[in-house]
Amino acid sequence: MPKLTFLGHACFLLGEEGKETLVFDPFLRENPQASLRPEEVKAEYVLISHGHYDHLGEAYEIAEANKAMIISTSEISNDAESKGLSAHPLNIGGKFNFPFGWVKLTLAFHGSGFAGGHACGFVVHYYGKNIYFAGDTGLFSDMKLIGELTPLDIALLPIGDNYTMGIDDAAIAASFLKAKTVIPYHYNTWPLIAADPEEFKKKVEEKTNSRCVIISPGESHNF
Repeated sequence: MPKLTFLGHACFLLGEEGKETLVFDPFLRENPQASLRPEEVKAEYVLISHGHYDHLGEAYEIAEANKAMIISTSEISNDAESKGLSAHPLNIGGKFNFPFGWVKLTLAFHGSGFAGGHACGFVVHYYGKNIYFAGDTGLFSDMKLIGELTPLDIALLPIGDNYTMGIDDAAIAASFLKAKTVIPYHYNTWPLIAADPEEFKKKVEEKTNSRCVIISPGESHNF
């Protein structure tokens, strides 16, 4: 079965033994939560939600070392290709099939980090399982459509406030998405985004039918 491993901040590994591995927003070298060094990451695909340093991180370095394909917005993909890397560009609402399944770009209300670009989230269909990675975003009502269009096994949501949703808004997001399992991220990396995941868990499980699972950096969740 697929396994999701939290590497700290907003970085996740999604994989299954003998199959392709995906890494999301690999910010590791300067990440105080990081449970792996960039050179230890083995992946065939690198998904980048936007160009801020704590998400773009070592994405290009990991892609080059692994001969991996970057999946991101057109602006980031074009920049990666200009540096000799393999990349597949998508735009909001677009979907493309890959050997493991498919990836669809979703809205994310946040700065892009790239001139003329936009931030995004991802819905990933990975060997029969559906995962939503929200990226950095505030709450928006079209999250209801994300959950309606694709029944979600897991929703990954930021809860640290200040730069993204806080706990209360993220709990509302969970109620919109209706995923089987909700996992928080983007909190407690620095004091500015301090948040209590247990409080988030309580609110999600009181107000929705979703289960909330808290994963510490280095820990995994099996589907």
